[in-house]
Amino acid sequence: MSATVLHLTGEVLVGPDDVRPEAWVVGGRLTFERPTAPGSDVQTLHGWVLPGLVDAHCHVGLDAHGAVDDATAEAQALRDRGAGALLLRDAGSPADTRWMDDRPDLPKVVRAGRHIARTRRYIRNYAWEVEPEELVDRVRLEARAGDGWVKLVGDWIDRSAGDLTPCWPADVLKEAVAAAHEEGARVTAHCFGEQSLYDFSAAGTDCIEHATGLEPESTAQFAAQGIAIVPTLVNIATFPAIAEPAREKFPDYHRRMLDLHRRRYATIAAAHDAGVPIYVGTDAGGALPHGLVAQEAFELTRAGLTQTEALYAAAWGARAWLGRPGLEEGEDADLVVYRADPRQDIGVLGHPEHVVLRGRDLS
Repeated sequence: MSATVLHLTGEVLVGPDDVRPEAWVVGGRLTFERPTAPGSDVQTLHGWVLPGLVDAHCHVGLDAHGAVDDATAEAQALRDRGAGALLLRDAGSPADTRWMDDRPDLPKVVRAGRHIARTRRYIRNYAWEVEPEELVDRVRLEARAGDGWVKLVGDWIDRSAGDLTPCWPADVLKEAVAAAHEEGARVTAHCFGEQSLYDFSAAGTDCIEHATGLEPESTAQFAAQGIAIVPTLVNIATFPAIAEPAREKFPDYHRRMLDLHRRRYATIAAAHDAGVPIYVGTDAGGALPHGLVAQEAFELTRAGLTQTEALYAAAWGARAWLGRPGLEEGEDADLVVYRADPRQDIGVLGHPEHVVLRGRDLS
């Protein structure tokens, strides 16, 4: 546990171009004003200070088989914390993790309720599985259960077609997105293929997860509408393994998944060039372990983002997008300290020196 007062020295990166020489943590809160009487119990943390990183797509309380127990969910959250991810957008989980809100040593979680999927068109034990006529009502329920987000499964393999196809009729989808907005929630969706992206764009979605099927026309639509994407490139790297069992039985699906994988960096680069907002998310908690936020930030640089842009997607920008503060006067001191400048070497993110959550040094 940290001392009562922390003194942050070096370079406090309030923003990409807003660097302060020092800051203080008093009573768990950040301040840029030197305390009048800090006393003798002061701990100095020196280095490059970033806001706590954001994993904008993970699943706390979920593994490959469905909901996990509280001890496993706790271990997932602790692994994220160790990686410097102090704000998590849980993009769908069947587990109730509200108990984490009472744990000051665990990352803060923004929940999207439970996935909403078409019947028998998603991973077993993950989602509420409904038919189109039930979608709007379920969206309203999940909007009220989450923290301002709803998560839909936009496409999945259709075994009758042998390929990825959209899960929802376009008119029903539009009504569902409008219902979420009426409830005060934003909508995001799992989308691998091409067509579902056009449908969600027309419906007025707020975000898309993965977005591997973006084409020039849909990319332009996303940019014009300000629809954000969370590419989860560390997950897209597993597409060949996901597709391999379908090689013989569903060859069209197999080919499509390999093509989406092959052009993944070019797809995200084109979205970035077009001005589509991009944020860091790992898809941890399904088949992937937690704690991969630094790897995902590095993957974004392989897709054409500069190192500072990748940091923006993982820290300052992601926090603003989720409506959560960064390094701001009087706010909770949720921050990470590094021994070198991550703007010059994105690999530094994988080696935090100090992780401070709610003003406590939990390194």
